Amino acid sequence: MSIVITGNPGVGKHTVAEKIAQILGLSIIDINKIAKDAGMFEENEGANDVDTEKLKKILAQRISENNLIVGHLAPYVLEKNQVKKIIVLRRSPYELITVYKNRKYPDAKIKENTGSEILGIIVHDTISRFEEKTVQINITGKTIQEGVEKVITLISSNEGNEKVDWLDLVTKNNDLRKFFAD
Repeated sequence: MSIVITGNPGVGKHTVAEKIAQILGLSIIDINKIAKDAGMFEENEGANDVDTEKLKKILAQRISENNLIVGHLAPYVLEKNQVKKIIVLRRSPYELITVYKNRKYPDAKIKENTGSEILGIIVHDTISRFEEKTVQINITGKTIQEGVEKVITLISSNEGNEKVDWLDLVTKNNDLRKFFAD
């Protein structure tokens, strides 16, 4: 069974995963890279769609005990029996706006991804599939090293699981229109 790091684009999955893989001596399975190398991304209204059933089959052949699997598609292409623990990185939608603008995402994609983070789509889907194997970490304002340390603590001791609720924060800040209005 593998350790998995997932979360919305821009939360720091790959950066954190690379450091953890070095520290723990794990090999990385990058879900997006596998899908891209297999020619599975299809452009659809500015987004890349993937055939998750085909991707599941490819991943099933590559997963072993010493893997660190990374990618936002993890909750949709992995099975519970393949996963030891799945860590969902969470990041403030206010920080994500900056990340996405730096990546030159179009406004529609920025709203889609920040909206997904605010509503907790990936964490909801992860908990639905992996139940007690799911943990969350809020990495807002953290350095890479702090994020890595939090993940390693969760892997080794199960301590540090956080409940993250961006919808409450955005509502209190009266910013729903900022993230959801056209």
